[in-house]
Amino acid sequence: MSKTLLIETHTLKSNPVQLTENVNSENGNLMVEGILATAEVKNGNGRYYSKELWNREMEKYKELIDERRSMGELDHPESSVINLQNVSHLVTEYHWDGDNVIGKIEILPTPSGNILKELIKAGVTVGVSSRGMGSLEQNGNVMEVQDDFELLCWDFVSTPSNPGSFMHEVIKEGKETLIYDYNKVNQIVREILCSKGSCPVT
Repeated sequence: MSKTLLIETHTLKSNPVQLTENVNSENGNLMVEGILATAEVKNGNGRYYSKELWNREMEKYKELIDERRSMGELDHPESSVINLQNVSHLVTEYHWDGDNVIGKIEILPTPSGNILKELIKAGVTVGVSSRGMGSLEQNGNVMEVQDDFELLCWDFVSTPSNPGSFMHEVIKEGKETLIYDYNKVNQIVREILCSKGSCPVT
C-alpha cells in the first residue's frame, strides 16, 4: 500500500481549548501551549490514530525538538517538505495527558510567524494540525492510519480535524477574547502585508 500525504484540516466539532500564552524569557518570543494530537478517536477527516502509533512518532519527533528542527508552517501546504520561507513556529516540548499530546510552541519572528502572532494577539481562533505521510485502511466507518505513518510536523491552521486542537488566546485578566470572523482575519493579514510593502491586489 502506497503512502499518501495525510493532512488534517476539517472543521472541529468539539469545544475549543484555551491556548495558554506567555513569553520565552530567553529570546522574548511568544510561547503557546495546547493539544497537538489525540489518540484513539475518529477525527474530523474520519481517520483514527492509535496511541501506540502516536507514542512511537512522538519519541522520534523528540530528536527534532532537541535539535530545534521541529518547525511548522502557517497553513498546510500540499507537500511533504517544510518550506523554510513559510516557517512560523517551533515545537519546543511535549508530554502526554491521557490520550492527548500536549505541546509547547514558540512563535518565531519570521514573516509567517509575525502574521500568526498578530492573529493570536487579535483574538483570532487558531488551531494546530499534524502533517505526515502514511497509508490508510478502511475499518468500519473509520480510516485507520497504518503503521507506516511518519509524522512530519505540526502546522497552524484555521480548521484542525483533531478534537480539542482549536486554540485561542487567553487575556491576562482571564477574560476570553472575542472570536473574530474571517473578514477580520483577512483584514489583519492584509494590513501586515501592506506594512511590509507587499500589499496584495484586490
